[in-house]
Amino acid sequence: MKHLLLTAIFCVISATSQAQDLLITNATLHTMGKAGVVQNADILIKHGKIERIAKKITPHHGIEVIDAAGKPVTPAFFAGITSAGLSEVEMVYEAVDSEYKELYTDLMHPEFDVRTAYNPHSSVVPITRVEGFGYTLLGATRGDRTISGQGGMVRFDGGYSSFEGKSAVFVELSGYAAEQVGGSRAVQWMLLQEAFAEMNSDEANLLSPMGKKALKKAAKESVFVFNTHRAADIVQVLKFVDQHNLSAVINGGREAWMVAPALAEARVPVILNSLDNLPTDFDSLGARMDNAALLHQAGVSILFSSGETHNSRKVRQLAGNAVSYGLPHDVALAAMTVTPANVFGGGNRVLSVGAAADLVIWSGDPLEVTTVAAQVVMGGIPDTMQSRQTKLRDRYLPQQPDMPRAYIKP
Repeated sequence: MKHLLLTAIFCVISATSQAQDLLITNATLHTMGKAGVVQNADILIKHGKIERIAKKITPHHGIEVIDAAGKPVTPAFFAGITSAGLSEVEMVYEAVDSEYKELYTDLMHPEFDVRTAYNPHSSVVPITRVEGFGYTLLGATRGDRTISGQGGMVRFDGGYSSFEGKSAVFVELSGYAAEQVGGSRAVQWMLLQEAFAEMNSDEANLLSPMGKKALKKAAKESVFVFNTHRAADIVQVLKFVDQHNLSAVINGGREAWMVAPALAEARVPVILNSLDNLPTDFDSLGARMDNAALLHQAGVSILFSSGETHNSRKVRQLAGNAVSYGLPHDVALAAMTVTPANVFGGGNRVLSVGAAADLVIWSGDPLEVTTVAAQVVMGGIPDTMQSRQTKLRDRYLPQQPDMPRAYIKP
């Protein structure tokens, strides 16, 4: 246990140490920008940023060189909406900081911001990072009120001040959430409308003074993430967004394809789990596998999220599955790299001169399930490619079949 703890600390220290010069050679570079895919590219990295991209760069003395051997290099991927750094063990309540419930007030709390509880030392961070994911959207998960709270983008660089982009306000509009608040979706909409009216009034029935201030600021500056699946509910979201002039995203959207033209016209992106193809509840009777392709064809921007913090690496599988059902390959890559930055703000995710050197060398096509991240680079620093999981694997993987696993390494 001491060995594993020291390893975790070493990973964090490595991720936050000063960036050194680095040269990646012979890469198939997916820039995700106007340059497209650059074959046989060399990438010179200085002070954590991309200094130069060319066909051949002569390394100076002492520089670390990584030969990509023609393999794909992409920006570090977006892990979707997660509770990484907020949840160690989801079944252990004291280890979960992404939600609130049973507060002593009967108020909504848009001022609840999960970023204040973010822990970069969480074991989830390096576990996710070594799989090729460089950042995530910290989400305020379902609580006992319609407005779950606020979150935002965070880079998996192991630092305490890794936040970037706009704040995101999470609004729960599922059938399950309606049961917790008055037993009806109509009640949810009633309360939301009252909260927005109250933030500009002297009344104090649903919001605290701090809540009013937070909601008023969010309405002008933040992205509202509406967690909902039904086409009928999405239509109501679009009306609400238009009424209050909000920047918004649909998270879930299993029936989003049914109202794709309306989403495109409103310029509201959709965050999808493209493996949601079964009518698991009455909110998703219209779920289908080609949801992402249909939305893209209609002109809707899409992103991916697995809905799981500890298995957010499945996002690659979601994207690959969407491609197999008609989504263009480059659009799927964009959904995990540049599109999240375009929607939620933050650093430039295009691999170009001057951009942060957050990138991944893959063993093959990153949308294939058999592909792995061969090397992750965050802020110009090569990751140790170790996590608690890899150390446990190495410790207990049988090497002497005649001995029980626990006795292989003392």
